[in-house]
Formats: sequence, structure tokens, C-alpha cells
Amino acid sequence: MSDTPTDTGREARTDYNSLNTDAMQWVSALVALIGLSLVASPFLFQSTDAAVWNDTLTGTAIFLLAGYNFSRLSRGRLASVGVASLAVVLGLWALVSPSVIEMGSAQLATGTAISGVLVAFLSAYNAYANNKADTPERTRARA
Repeated sequence: MSDTPTDTGREARTDYNSLNTDAMQWVSALVALIGLSLVASPFLFQSTDAAVWNDTLTGTAIFLLAGYNFSRLSRGRLASVGVASLAVVLGLWALVSPSVIEMGSAQLATGTAISGVLVAFLSAYNAYANNKADTPERTRARA
């Protein structure tokens, strides 16, 4: 037996950009909490039935998506860029939904729009940072 490691045909990739997964966990946790506040807001302010359904479904989806990325990051893996991108789309929907759906009160409409901006911005940052960390600095030509 030799002391040299066996060549498995795969090369360990060490040319990735570094990512502070602890900071990204906080970002994902914050997005999840914003999703929960979106779920609770129609029950705290005067709202229509459409606003209750909209905020509950959108907030629950945001909570689940951000929670999934939080779970991945807590296991030392990178967050899913696709999941974070879907959260961006839901955040943008929460931003424009007060102009499309009758919310019932100005406080609910403003809170939904602000939550949407925060979710879209934080999730976009999460997707960008994790995509950048997954990309090697130098790509080699394939033979």
C-alpha cells in the first residue's frame, strides 16, 4: 500500500469565491420573518378577503422558501439560487399587489409594499452572493 491518495478522476475545486454562510443565514432568517409578518398583517389591520388570501399565501411561500435556504446554509451548503430568485418574484408581487388588489386599509397596503421591497432586495442579494460563490474565479477550457 502506498501513502499517496488515489486518483478518483475528480479534482477538488478550491477556486470558488468565499461566502460567509453565517451572514447569509441571517439574511434568509430575516426574509423568513418578513414572510411571517406578511402572513400576520391582514389579521392585524382592516383587510378584505382578497388581501387576506394574497398576504397569507404570499407570506407563507416566502417563509417556506427562505426557510429552505436557511436550512441549506445551516448544513454548510450554499443557498439555492433558484429558490432565492423565486422569493424575489414573490417579493415583487407583494410590492405591486396593493395596486392590483383592494387591501382594505392604507396601513395594510403600505406594510405589504414595504415587506415586498425588503423581501425582493434581500432575496436578490442572497441569490447574487450564492451564485457568485458558486462560480469559479477562473474557468478552464474543457478538453
